[in-house]
Amino acid sequence: MTINIQAAWVGFLLGCVAGALAGLFFHHSGWLGGYASWPRRMIRLAHISFFGIGFINLAFALTAKTLGLDAGLQSTALLLIAGAVTMPAVCYLSAWRTAFRNLFFIPAMSVTVGIAWFVWRIITL
Repeated sequence: MTINIQAAWVGFLLGCVAGALAGLFFHHSGWLGGYASWPRRMIRLAHISFFGIGFINLAFALTAKTLGLDAGLQSTALLLIAGAVTMPAVCYLSAWRTAFRNLFFIPAMSVTVGIAWFVWRIITL
């Protein structure tokens, strides 16, 4: 679970960097087609996904540690990390080419299945 803590903090750092870079241009009303445009929405979603999935990874690792769950969580750990990597990647790719939106099932299912397995593990203690 240490890797999930590391992934969380790397995600937080990347979220700060992504927000700072986007923040350089947000004051231009027409940037990326305007506030409501698809590319701009995808850039914002990528930025927040670094933080959101980072918090999920952190919560998973700290909960597992608190409950003394050390074994049998490798699949959950990897699915949550896969979500942390693929969600911002798919967002940025979708901002570039809308056809990449068809890949959102990858990060969505990774995180959903990872959380579901972890919840199942917790309630069957």
